[in-house]
This record gives sequence, C-alpha cells and structure tokens, in this order.
Amino acid sequence: VKMISEFLGQLTINIGGHEEKFPTVVPAADFDPDRDAARIETAIKTKGVDEQTIIDVLTKRPYYQRRDIAFAYEKRAKKDMITALKGALSGSLETVILGLMKSATQFDASEIRGSIKGLGTDEETLIEILCSRSNDELVEIKKVYKELFKKELEKDVAGDTSGNFAKLLLALVQTKRAEPSAVVDYEKIDQDARALYDAGVKIKGTDVPTWISIMSERSVPHLQKVFQRYKSYSPYDMQESVVKEVKGDLQRSFLVLVQCFENKQLFFAKRLNEAMKSKGAKEKIVTRIIVSRCEVDLKKICSEYKANFGQSLQQTIAEHTKGDYQKVLLGLCGAEE
Repeated sequence: VKMISEFLGQLTINIGGHEEKFPTVVPAADFDPDRDAARIETAIKTKGVDEQTIIDVLTKRPYYQRRDIAFAYEKRAKKDMITALKGALSGSLETVILGLMKSATQFDASEIRGSIKGLGTDEETLIEILCSRSNDELVEIKKVYKELFKKELEKDVAGDTSGNFAKLLLALVQTKRAEPSAVVDYEKIDQDARALYDAGVKIKGTDVPTWISIMSERSVPHLQKVFQRYKSYSPYDMQESVVKEVKGDLQRSFLVLVQCFENKQLFFAKRLNEAMKSKGAKEKIVTRIIVSRCEVDLKKICSEYKANFGQSLQQTIAEHTKGDYQKVLLGLCGAEE
C-alpha cells in the first residue's frame, strides 16, 4: 500500500510537471479596469499624491489585472501609467510599485540583468535567483531575458563569473533538469547519493563537476530522496558537506540550491528574516522576495515563516519597516492566516 500511495503522491506532483501555486495576491472579483484606472489617475493628481489608493489598488490585483489597468489608464489619461507612477512616487514605494508592473518573469530577468551590468557583479542577487527558480521558471526567464535585453542569459552569466561558480550557474541556466517521474528509482537514488559522497566528503579535495551535474540535472523529488540517502554514507548532511567542501560564491550557490530542494519556502522565509533583522535592513532582498513570489508561493512562505520564527511575517514587517514601504509590503502579504 505504501508503494501505491507514494506512486499516487508522485503523480499529483506531476500533472503538467508544474509546481503548485500558493499566491497571496489573487484576482480581484468584481474587477473593473476603468474604475481602477480612474482611481489611480485621481490618486496621482492629488496634491501630495494619494499613495494609499495606489497601494490598495495595485497590491490587490495580480499582474494581468494591473496590465489591464495600465491599458485603461493610457486610454483615459493619454499617457503611460508606469511613467506617471514613476513621476508621482519615490524611494522604496516606487521600487515596489514599478516591480509590480512587471510580470514575475520580467521582474526576475530585470533583477538578473541589474546584478550583471555595470561595474562589478551583485553575486548575491544572481545566486538567489538562478539557484532558487524552478526549471520551468528558468526556461521562461531565458526567453524573456532575450526579449527584453537582446542578449543571451548564458553569455551574460558566462561573461560575468568564473571557475566552478560559473560552471554551476551555467549548468542551471541550461535547464537540463529532469521532470519529476512517477516511478521512484531507488537504485538511481542510491547511486547518486554515493556519487555525491565519493566526490566530496570521502576524498581529499572535491570533484565539483560531479556535484554540479547531479544537482543541475536530477528532478527535485529525486534529489530530496538522494539527500536523505546521502546521510547513510556521509557523517555530514548535504548542507554541512557543502560548507566543509567548497568556499565563497560556489558554497553560497550550492547552499541556496540544497535549501531550495529541501524546502524552498523555508529558504525564502529565512532569507526574509535575516534581511529584516540585520543591521541596515537589506531592503533590496525583502523587496525582491515579496514582489517576485507574491503570485507564486508567498502564502506558503508566510506559513513557513510563522512556524519557524514564532511570529508572522506581517508582524516582522510591521516592526522592521515603516511608512508607505511597510504599507505596500503588508498589502502584498495579505491578512494573516
């Protein structure tokens, strides 16, 4: 019976091969783009700008409805809504609202581009996005990256990174990850666990290419079982092994990958907690996670957050941010469950 239920469990994950969504921002029921566009136009024209209305409207509509509002706005006001919002808003609120006027994929692609272009590389952003996005998401990101920037993501990543760090990121960008299979291959699980151990903890030095190929080509449910099995070979679990075996950006990348395979929403919850509680609150990280995940899995991130930190994400936001920035973040997180 256990085998059958496992088999059925695998099948449900698998329908269409797409991850289930847990959004906090869902379609507005009696949606009227003209009415919303009029409200935004009035809010922008108000002396001193009525930020609250802009926040209320745009955080309570998913991207496709925001796009309809922008279209209706342009017909009414004879000007571009994004340009008008840019002129009316500033600071962190402006950053969030402009982020919301991009689809999740466009937003990710722009964040990657921003981390690469200019002097120096913002490795933290590059690692977070490339190592936490699913294969499906990365396929879309590559397509949109090319449309937006007329450049190949692979070439840009290769031109900006080096060594094994570059090899790992490029392997992920090549999106060769297997789809989850309805059949659990215990032999393959054992082989992979053994190979990860033989390539790292067991030997002096680390055979990084073996780690890269296993972690960039196997399906996520398979890797979850591999990491379980790994513990019967290695005295350290996978995360501890990463810390012992590799350093720097490569270590950070493998850690994000492994944490996301094990529990992606817990990874984001921890990232948010760290970013908000650190000295000089890392606003950029908070903005990026909340904007990019509010239509994907932010609801689940909220429940992992509460389970792990004993206080809701909303409470932490209320304590560590202020003003319109706080309001817009809370608007995207929605009411506490």
